[in-house]
Amino acid sequence: MASIRDICLYILRNYPHKDELSNARLTKMIYLSDWLNSIKHGKQITDIEWFYDNYGPFVWDVFNEISKNDDLFDIETTYNLYGGEKKLVILKKKEIPEVDESEIEIIDTVIEKTKSMYWNDFIKLVYSTYPILSSEKYTRLNLVDKAKEYKKQKELKGEQGASPDRNSAALHSGR
Repeated sequence: MASIRDICLYILRNYPHKDELSNARLTKMIYLSDWLNSIKHGKQITDIEWFYDNYGPFVWDVFNEISKNDDLFDIETTYNLYGGEKKLVILKKKEIPEVDESEIEIIDTVIEKTKSMYWNDFIKLVYSTYPILSSEKYTRLNLVDKAKEYKKQKELKGEQGASPDRNSAALHSGR
């Protein structure tokens, strides 16, 4: 299991559009990585306990980890197209993250599937994932259990690569 610090470091080094990596986008990319890894390998990449609130899957763990490692990361306050505040995460120095090959494969899949998405499409993808669709707001999201439920539903429907929605299908079709 990789640390949140190393996952952030890997994404910041490899995501092609650095000006899009706000705290919100980075957090949700880690959520998508945890979700995809739960489906493929039966465990999350991180030890984050995800929570479904007004902003979808959200936790302070990512922001807190970035703030704690201020020698490596910087947080710059900017504004989005609508004038809302955006916390942009910036990599200060190039360090090699400690992530294994299977984690890299998962994160690279998430980067590849989301790099061309503007915020609205990206957030639609996040909100279309099974844990969000099948959970009530203000509850903890157990991604491993949700992945088991999701796979069981697919088996019952006799669908190999199908998804309960078309947006998340693109994500967990994987490689």
